[in-house]
Amino acid sequence: MSDLKSKHDMVIEIVNQVASIAAKLGIVHNNTDDEILDGRHITIRGKKMLYFGSCGYLGLEHDPRIKAGAIEAINKYGTQFSSSRAYVSSSYYQQSEELLRKMFFGKPLLLLQSLTVGHMSNIPIIVGNDDAVIMDSQVHDSVQTAVQMLRNRDVHIELIRHNRIDMLESRVKALKDNYRKIWYMADGVYSMQGDYAPVKDLYRLADQYEQLHLYLDDIHGMSWAGPNGTGYVLSQGDYHPRLYLTTGLTKAFGTSGGLLIYPEEASFNLIKNTSKAFIFSIQMPPMVLGATVESAKIHLSDEIYTFQDELRLKMEYFNTTAKKLGLPLINETSSPIGFIGVGKPDVGYNMVKRMMNQGYYFNLSVFPSVSYNNTGLRIPMNRLHTYEDIENLLTEIATQLPQALEDSKSSMSEIYKHFKLVA
Repeated sequence: MSDLKSKHDMVIEIVNQVASIAAKLGIVHNNTDDEILDGRHITIRGKKMLYFGSCGYLGLEHDPRIKAGAIEAINKYGTQFSSSRAYVSSSYYQQSEELLRKMFFGKPLLLLQSLTVGHMSNIPIIVGNDDAVIMDSQVHDSVQTAVQMLRNRDVHIELIRHNRIDMLESRVKALKDNYRKIWYMADGVYSMQGDYAPVKDLYRLADQYEQLHLYLDDIHGMSWAGPNGTGYVLSQGDYHPRLYLTTGLTKAFGTSGGLLIYPEEASFNLIKNTSKAFIFSIQMPPMVLGATVESAKIHLSDEIYTFQDELRLKMEYFNTTAKKLGLPLINETSSPIGFIGVGKPDVGYNMVKRMMNQGYYFNLSVFPSVSYNNTGLRIPMNRLHTYEDIENLLTEIATQLPQALEDSKSSMSEIYKHFKLVA
């Protein structure tokens, strides 16, 4: 127990130190000065900058229909409907979940306050004492936090290397005779570098091993991919009978809330009847649900595919331009999360500060979120960015990166070495 406590304390201290350094440099813990946001710009300490930090990948939070839906709901129901859903839900919940269920091809689902709350409600109930859990090493922290709740019940838990299907199959073979179910937990789209889970290979394994159940968090794949905008996972195939899909509305969907989708009614009813988030937590405000209704209508129309195509073309332009400029682009995909490797943390801090001075703001992925020498510029794109915005951003990064590397006595070759890239 003392070893676990000391490890916990050490991790907390590292996170605190990293956050303190970044805050002192003025690159985190900031506030907007803007009276109105347009989806492309942000103002911090009086400086207006192009903003590449939003996970609102389709820019739907600025859609006038969705804003009107929120306003109508607040006028009808007020700012809150203060009741546990175990007793009564607002009519907007019923409308939202009916439309969302239609989006997800009739699969039963629950809409909760957030996906973090959803995982903490879901995982301790669906995972039994006779089950085993295998997590991808890069699965989102909210999943890992919920899994920690299983340790009090001595549930078998393992961590395997990122996206290693061979290792997963080896562990399934080793565990299948001793455990009732084996849960593999991963992200559909990984939030740091924008790479994907090998969904088709996971389906193949689930077909081969009946104990294997898939628990996938696809919040970063929602809306910009998949039929009806149902996400990256469902863009790769039909709903697998042992898939427990989770996603959220807080990114490209443009509203708020976590979504838990089930392969059959029994699991859905079990969570609805027993989960603490459904029974004890207050429900989402009517204004959020009113906006959700309107966004779901857009997702159920052909317009969602127009939005997806617009973003895809801009992401292709991002990738092409980054490569043309010789930038170390990591995990080139069609996902709207660009990641440019810079290597050591001090290079990353230097780059973000330099780019802010030049009028650009984006995220930094730094230890312990990524490995120490795998620091990178995490650049989420959204549909509202222009091609000129993208080109100007990447051109400025290409100008500033050699200077930041020189300041830290580092080099492009070191970046390529740390990320195992071919020059």
